[in-house]
Amino acid sequence: MSMSILKRGQRKISAAAIMLALWALFLLSALVISWALDIDARLSISGEGNRMLKAEALACSGAEVALHPMVNPGSSNLSGQLNDGGSYEAHLTGEAGRLDVNWLVAGEDPGKLEILRRFLENKGVDLNERDTMVDSLLDWVEPNMGLHRLNAPPESDNYHPPHALLAQIDELKKVAGWADFTAQPGWDDDLTVNSRQGVDLTWASHDVLLALPGMTPDVVDRFLQLRQGPDGVDGTEDDMQFKSVDEALSTLGFNPQQAKQLEPYVAMKTPVFRVISVGTVGKAKRTVQMVFRRVGVQPQLITWKEF
Repeated sequence: MSMSILKRGQRKISAAAIMLALWALFLLSALVISWALDIDARLSISGEGNRMLKAEALACSGAEVALHPMVNPGSSNLSGQLNDGGSYEAHLTGEAGRLDVNWLVAGEDPGKLEILRRFLENKGVDLNERDTMVDSLLDWVEPNMGLHRLNAPPESDNYHPPHALLAQIDELKKVAGWADFTAQPGWDDDLTVNSRQGVDLTWASHDVLLALPGMTPDVVDRFLQLRQGPDGVDGTEDDMQFKSVDEALSTLGFNPQQAKQLEPYVAMKTPVFRVISVGTVGKAKRTVQMVFRRVGVQPQLITWKEF
């Protein structure tokens, strides 16, 4: 009787031992699988990180190429392909083709402010909104804290104009009345704070040209057709090369009086450029945006942004 009980006890102990062994094996397998998945995830993250670093390096390479004084907007050197499949594509344009907001509001020149108002009107901003936006911007940059424009909101605990020119174009998002405008995609495509001068006719877009005194849709369309040449693209070999502002305005058919009205607000072939360079490795993509001034053989960097 006791032997039978002993054998049954031994069998129970053996079964329990087997169950414990199986449970231990299960836990060990789970740990191994978890470890393997973690290693695989780390390798995947590491690989993606390496590709992002390579894409960033390629974007920087494209930007560096654009800095060379012999590289022009239509140069084939602005794009490149590596043996491992990585590539960069850089786009070089004149920064002064955009409206410099600081230049427009400095000194509160009625002619410059009218250009800003026309630009906003052409963008669909109604009269009351334009008045608020322009007056608020003037208050924002006004060094005298005691002055306050009629259509601008007063300063408060939640609204503090710095009374200084804009340090960067994104600062417009903080100016009263500009929230809806700056929320639109591409709102800053035609604006800058980096050229510090009038509009460069070599690079100005349709909307920028239309904001200038004396410009009509027909005149702008005709000018762009001449400037861009048969391929319809700025910065290529078939572009019409205007030697001066006077030549450009004469080509447009402006009489001396019209030209005199426009001349204070325009320029030609200014040395400030913007380059947007995109580096790509597989699905990884990085972009570098740079604004610089070409002075001799050593360019002067104005802004640098990576995204």
